[in-house]
Amino acid sequence: MTIGVSHTSFNCSNAFELSEWWKALLGYSDVPGEPNERGDEECMIVDPASGHRLLFIEVDDLQQPPGRVHLDLASTDRLRDDEIERVRSLGASEVADRRNPDGSGWVVFADPAGNHFCVVRGDHERRST
Repeated sequence: MTIGVSHTSFNCSNAFELSEWWKALLGYSDVPGEPNERGDEECMIVDPASGHRLLFIEVDDLQQPPGRVHLDLASTDRLRDDEIERVRSLGASEVADRRNPDGSGWVVFADPAGNHFCVVRGDHERRST
């Protein structure tokens, strides 16, 4: 038997606003034929290339972030540090800079709802060092 990940879910207080923020960050879009609208209690977005989906669900009893699970994001076409600047420009809050002098490491950010995620070096950048 094989099992796979259907999607990654985020509990939040405003599904539409948070899904819009992550769409801008990741270049995802609404699920074809199922547009997200202001006031929706559940909003799903999808990576047009891979099909990976993120679901944002409004809940009454939010746990305080950070949780035990977070996303590690890596650029496929630019340097980690360039991507870090783009993430900042979209309004993410820096939580911790864990970059090392040898180029390894990552930066921890929080999205507008306080969910943590990290920006790491992509495969292309790790191979070139």
